[in-house]
Amino acid sequence: MNMTLLSRYLPNIGKNIRQFSNLNNNLTNHCHKSFNGLFDRKDILLRKLPAKMGIQRAVSVESTSCLREELLCKVADPKKDSVDKVTVVGAGMVGVACANALLFQRISSHVSIVDAFPKKLEGEGMDYCHGSVFLDDPHIEYDTDFCISSNSKVVIVTVGARQRKGETRLDLVRRNSEIVKNIIPPLVEYSPNAVFLIVSNPVDILSWVTWKVSGLPVNRIIGSGCHLDSARLRCLIRERLGVASKSIHGFVIGEHGDSQACSMYNITEKARPYNRIPIVCGFIVPLWSGVNVAGVPFRDISPNIGLEMDEERWNVITKDVCRAGSAVRCLKGYSNTAIGLCAADITRDILRNSQRVKSVSTLVQGHHDICHEIFLSLPCTIGENGVTQVIRMRITEHEKKMLHNSADIVYNIQKNITPT
Repeated sequence: MNMTLLSRYLPNIGKNIRQFSNLNNNLTNHCHKSFNGLFDRKDILLRKLPAKMGIQRAVSVESTSCLREELLCKVADPKKDSVDKVTVVGAGMVGVACANALLFQRISSHVSIVDAFPKKLEGEGMDYCHGSVFLDDPHIEYDTDFCISSNSKVVIVTVGARQRKGETRLDLVRRNSEIVKNIIPPLVEYSPNAVFLIVSNPVDILSWVTWKVSGLPVNRIIGSGCHLDSARLRCLIRERLGVASKSIHGFVIGEHGDSQACSMYNITEKARPYNRIPIVCGFIVPLWSGVNVAGVPFRDISPNIGLEMDEERWNVITKDVCRAGSAVRCLKGYSNTAIGLCAADITRDILRNSQRVKSVSTLVQGHHDICHEIFLSLPCTIGENGVTQVIRMRITEHEKKMLHNSADIVYNIQKNITPT
């Protein structure tokens, strides 16, 4: 039965339906304008919800002034600047994983999220609003405008393009370099004293681009680098030994081994995922010479550990670490949980000035006879001023040769990039 026929026999109902239809159209248009405009930058708990049928918009503080005056006696204005404010640039899978790790572990009580897509940003913001009740009401902001990043202590950069089919690694680097060049200047303008943590891949080259574009001291530019690769190394050693990963000490240095695209992999295979991923990123350097448990070096027990002549084939772990990121992406389509926790762990050390040692990407020129002006991962102490010290590792000639090979590969790509 159409609306004309319905109106003829039931005029009152027809009139109500027309009014309902007009109301729905008006609310839809209003909702559309709200999504496409810039959002106000209040605490997320006071944010306006999108207009929907049956849902009233959240009431602002101003409209509840009577109740507030009767209930609350104002003594002083709350402090606006937080000592632990962190901005996450990018609300994609990795950006959200970083924000989740920061909030769920209580590393930061003030998180700002910046993204170019308003609708997704609004949706994530609403989701955080509802979940913030379980997180001691952290201050969470979100906007398309970089100004909400103002006075951040740490800025985590997660934005970046994915590698297209048939696209060369150099072309991908160029595209992501352009993105970084556009976003870094306004972020530095609003947070000139922040430490910048780069997570976007290829992380080593983009960390270098960030340093050149920002004009900041090199210590305040950190790439997440091989901190995740080092965690993967300890995870795989834990599987073999049955020892807690926190009792296993070892680092991976060089280029972050997660920057290569995944090759063909049949996820229906029952074989271990790592075994089906070709070795496509041989640029990481596990320091087997320094791996130990409870201070006992593995090399004291097995001099050839990690080498090709190793009878127990510990060198397979090197290949597994290298292929781990690709295996995860092939199975679930993307990797985000581990890198989110990795970024949050580094951020914790910055905010708490812990001076803990992590293998992160920093300027390595002059270290281990590297002459190129490039960023690679080396064990560094991290605090509120960023990278404060680079550990002078005693590495073998074989490890040094691998590190130089990694440096040459990064430089040969980086030299084709214009940083400014």
